[in-house]
Amino acid sequence: MKVVIIEDEPLAQEQLKRIITENFQAYEIVAILESVEKSVDWLKNNSCDLIFMDIQLTDGKSFEIFEQVEVRTPIIFTTAYDEYAIQAFQVNSIGYILKPIDEEELKKAIQKLSYKKEAENSPSAINQLIHQLNRPTYRKRFVVKLGDNYHHVNTRDIAYVYSEEKVTFLVTKKEQKYIVDETLDKIETALNPQDFFRLARNIISSVDAIKSTSKYFNSRLLITLSPTFHDKVLVSRVRVADFLRWLDS
Repeated sequence: MKVVIIEDEPLAQEQLKRIITENFQAYEIVAILESVEKSVDWLKNNSCDLIFMDIQLTDGKSFEIFEQVEVRTPIIFTTAYDEYAIQAFQVNSIGYILKPIDEEELKKAIQKLSYKKEAENSPSAINQLIHQLNRPTYRKRFVVKLGDNYHHVNTRDIAYVYSEEKVTFLVTKKEQKYIVDETLDKIETALNPQDFFRLARNIISSVDAIKSTSKYFNSRLLITLSPTFHDKVLVSRVRVADFLRWLDS
């Protein structure tokens, strides 16, 4: 771990060096900088893993550094001024320690960074990130047409969607009916399969719209929907098992 100390007081520099070298052998101090100008020059051409930073430097306040160079490195502020705490935590600060520096408080701030890095690099964290990146996203709303006007309907309010004579209709749980300028196949891919099921070639239903299910001729299922659908809704024999698993989940 590469560490930079931005501090203009020799005593504070020595104290920080001692605490780091005695307690954190994996940390290497690669630079000690006393001014805004030197800090900007160094940060433009180098990188590190942690910065210890005083606020009042020989040529100005350390916040001027962030106006001249992008700094993404975690920072522990060590300062005699308590009025800059809010401003400090807006620039990657993981600690704000008032002088005279309390050694135990400084150790805790450094350990906080170590725990954070361990958590970020742990297999569980990486697997969770991969899972989030691979997780499919589904539509939260659909644009629908009513006469010459367009509205939007939230997905959670949809009862079912069906097609008839090459027109796609969306029916809400409040029995509102709209035209949708999308095919049923496209809509199916945009809906969460945990909440919606393709009952038949011409209709997709939400689980909330399934009012009842009964056996029907030739091992099919007859579905009663709410709001009421104007035609029989039959789940084919080959899809019955999938439908029941979906309903049970």
